[in-house]
Amino acid sequence: MTGPLSGALIGLEVTRTVRNKKFMFFSVIYPSVIYLLISGTRNTTDTVPGTDLTMQAFFMVSMASFGALTAVLMGNSERIAKEREKGWVRQLRLTTLPGSGYVLAKIASAAIVTLPCIVVVFVVAASAKHVTFDAWQWAALTGTIWAGSLVFAALGVAIGYLATGDAVRPITMIIYFGLSILGGLWMPTATFPQWLQNISVWLPTHAYAAVGQSIGMGGAPEARDIALLCGYFLLFAGGAARLYRKDTLKA
Repeated sequence: MTGPLSGALIGLEVTRTVRNKKFMFFSVIYPSVIYLLISGTRNTTDTVPGTDLTMQAFFMVSMASFGALTAVLMGNSERIAKEREKGWVRQLRLTTLPGSGYVLAKIASAAIVTLPCIVVVFVVAASAKHVTFDAWQWAALTGTIWAGSLVFAALGVAIGYLATGDAVRPITMIIYFGLSILGGLWMPTATFPQWLQNISVWLPTHAYAAVGQSIGMGGAPEARDIALLCGYFLLFAGGAARLYRKDTLKA
């Protein structure tokens, strides 16, 4: 479905992202700094209400997820909006590249950046805050947080088509912080009022955080959370592909 043209686009996107030193530094270092600031106010024995997961481990999983979300959502939305204004996307539409190929190329290239974000947070948590897990948990957390970031990479593509170059940043920031806070990446949702908890459980970030927390507690992710993430991915990716095909912005 993607073909050689999509493969070439993925390579181009990865190269452009890696060469953007400011974006790479912000995406990789920022989540670890936030983790140290937040976790510094907690001791190693505090646990998340209603669970046996320590707050240090909770914030490690949350900030790794937050970092992955930062890399794929912020990067994709702003870059695509600018590409539309410059006419680059219009040129791509003149090729044989299908809408699905363009969207998947953007998602894949963005997701590659998330791995160092996740690993750096894990290394900082393990070395500075002595967070410990079994080997299978470390591997499972890395894989699930990375895979879950694809949902938000697709959302970033969709936002890039819905917003203009001037409006994309404030719109993305509102969605970015809204989903992060309400979804439980900054604090356990168990501390929310009940009415807010009822809303939170339907957000993709809540399911994203819950998957990592389940693994951190030594269990398997809930089927409901996996289903929600898959549903949101199909919604965002399908919407982004549709917007790509309908975009008529001139160079």
